[in-house]
Amino acid sequence: MGREISVKAEPSNRDILSCGEIVACQLTPAGSNYTFLARVQLGDAESLAIYKPKDGEAPLWDFPRGTLYKREYAAYLLSQALGWDFIPFTIIRDGPYGIGSVQEFVEHDPRQNYYSLTEDNYNQLKTIACFDLVANSTDRKPNHLILDHDGRLWSIDHGLTFHVETKIRTVIWDFSGENIPEHLLNDVRTLAGHLENPQGPLKDLVEVLPTEEVAALDRRVQWVLDQGVYPGLPRQYRRRRW
Repeated sequence: MGREISVKAEPSNRDILSCGEIVACQLTPAGSNYTFLARVQLGDAESLAIYKPKDGEAPLWDFPRGTLYKREYAAYLLSQALGWDFIPFTIIRDGPYGIGSVQEFVEHDPRQNYYSLTEDNYNQLKTIACFDLVANSTDRKPNHLILDHDGRLWSIDHGLTFHVETKIRTVIWDFSGENIPEHLLNDVRTLAGHLENPQGPLKDLVEVLPTEEVAALDRRVQWVLDQGVYPGLPRQYRRRRW
């Protein structure tokens, strides 16, 4: 018989970010909070990540202090619970500057953002716009939407989400007054049912958010299902790019 050869599998990016050591941090210039481009190593494998420590968060009058990193994680969990895989893998873990969120870095062209999207991204953008309603995104800026080198659309920067008061602030008004696609509403409907007995990512989500914000999430889910349309803006503020 021939000798069996054991081939050790290379760790995935998720393994690296979850279990690896953050060996370098470079402060990025954007934003009011401390955000680092981190290099994470696990054995000989390496990955880049965005590290946002709790202690680097600037106080806000309308969000509880020291919770933005949890909201980054909660947004990722919500996207997974909905089956909408457009937020890079995100976890909460310790780092050189304390506990914070660590998110897989997506290689992209920083010159591309919401304003440079084309009709090819139409369906992806509709999904993200629906997500913003459910998550109560209060800070959706153009550069929070990035395209990787394969043309896939990703959504980042979700620290200002899940507020108890519905106050969505977004640049995505392309679909004002249009019906939300039925397949997206079906996913939201499934989420509503699972909120009664949360499991998997949804269980982690309701554990990381305060009770009152989970209740507000449930109300927004019902609101989205009841309305079934993207909220509108006065006609003079609408812009349509396709």
